[in-house]
Amino acid sequence: MPAASAPPTDAAIRGAGLRVTGTRRGVYDALHEAPHARADEVFERVRRALPGASMQSVYNALGDFVGAGLARRIEPAGHAGLFELRVADNHHHIVCRSCGRVEDVECVTGSAPCLHPDDTAGFSVEVAEVTFWGLCPACTAASAN
Repeated sequence: MPAASAPPTDAAIRGAGLRVTGTRRGVYDALHEAPHARADEVFERVRRALPGASMQSVYNALGDFVGAGLARRIEPAGHAGLFELRVADNHHHIVCRSCGRVEDVECVTGSAPCLHPDDTAGFSVEVAEVTFWGLCPACTAASAN
């Protein structure tokens, strides 16, 4: 873990009301380097910097981050849960049906009636999650061959 990333990492963790630990630093840095990572991918990155880290400590840190609003868990249908640090906006995701690559998509613009339900059943709607599905450029090119 580069020393230059520690102060912003520590500030972000403390800013979420959490105590700074080595595992939390490692998890934050892993998510910063690899948005949309599965827990096992985060663990592998953390373990490189902290060989003594356990999978359970990574799960705990991810859960703490989600609970504190520092990270978000997304669960595209048929895929393992993915974690990202981008939480302060209402962005969406596009998922490749072939390789599973996930990218951020800015909030849907234009006419989008599915984002404004006719009947909220009394709910106060805060966020709409939209997942777009298709083929990424690499899989599109491979399927053309």
